Amino acid sequence: MRIEQLTFTRFIAAIIIVFFHYGKDLFVFDNSYLRFFIEQADVCVSYFFILSGFIMIVAYKGKLEINALDFLRSRLARIYPVYFLTIILIFIGLIFLNEFSIYDLFLNVFMIQSWFPGKALTLNLPGWSISVEFFFYVLFPFLFNSIYRKINIKMVTIFIVLFWILSQVVLHFMFSKTSVSIFGLGNSDLLFFPLMHLNEFLLGNLAGIYFVKRFSDLKKNFDLEILVILLLIVFALIFSSDLIYHNGLLAVFFVPLIILLSANNGVLTTVFINKNCVFLGEISFGIYLLQQPVWVYLSDYRLNKYFHLDKIEDYTLSFFIRLTVLLFIAAICYKFFELPIRNKIKNKLN
Repeated sequence: MRIEQLTFTRFIAAIIIVFFHYGKDLFVFDNSYLRFFIEQADVCVSYFFILSGFIMIVAYKGKLEINALDFLRSRLARIYPVYFLTIILIFIGLIFLNEFSIYDLFLNVFMIQSWFPGKALTLNLPGWSISVEFFFYVLFPFLFNSIYRKINIKMVTIFIVLFWILSQVVLHFMFSKTSVSIFGLGNSDLLFFPLMHLNEFLLGNLAGIYFVKRFSDLKKNFDLEILVILLLIVFALIFSSDLIYHNGLLAVFFVPLIILLSANNGVLTTVFINKNCVFLGEISFGIYLLQQPVWVYLSDYRLNKYFHLDKIEDYTLSFFIRLTVLLFIAAICYKFFELPIRNKIKNKLN
């Protein structure tokens, strides 16, 4: 079961993350409220994790069991080719700067960097989330076969909600202290540690279970409700005080947003399922992972050398040149690299 309108939301989230990483100094964010919003826009990664958990449940609707090995091969066929490509691109650049680390390369190649203190953001910065996602992939067949198919849904709901609450309490407690660590993991490490994001994936699974059981046949115009939730998310980001949204706190909004989007047949869905929007959603994975290589290789020095753009005076123009190049490369990569390799691997599996 494929829900096309969700695909475009991945593009929106990926673009927001690009703005978070490289667009904070754009003139549009001179406003203090907008500035505060964009500085917390990395929360879109939390949306990715919840959406991933939701989609996996929906995709296996009606299945009695998941073959763990086939599942892992299928998921790796989707994420690993582009992920590995970006690692190599960044590593080559570091070799020329004589700043490379074989240890970092090893951790990243095997997608385990987020488990080690101080290593989550090595090489390709967005790759930490793939390390977390890979953990979810390993865990999901067990969750599906041994828990979701066998344990009462009410018990599963209670456990997941309590686990979500516990995760938020631990995270906020850690950030209220300055010198506390858990198993050598400091405050910043916890932001990227896979177990601290498990609550998001589990909530996505839970949302998927309820959607399949109760809402999959419901088709209704939820445009207004969706817009209200989006406004609440914006207000939460703008007017929050010391709350940490990075690791799942906004699930209270993201979960109903995903369910309503999935059941919606209003104007928003009509727009989101347009083939161009769906294609942008399909290339969002490349946008997300290729952003750092594009910004690294299309450096301020090269923009000044070949286009005579000043780092400060032409900041906005430089940003949108890079963004355009990123979109173009992500589209080319999807059509001629990501998709062919994925299809070849899936054909072998079949």
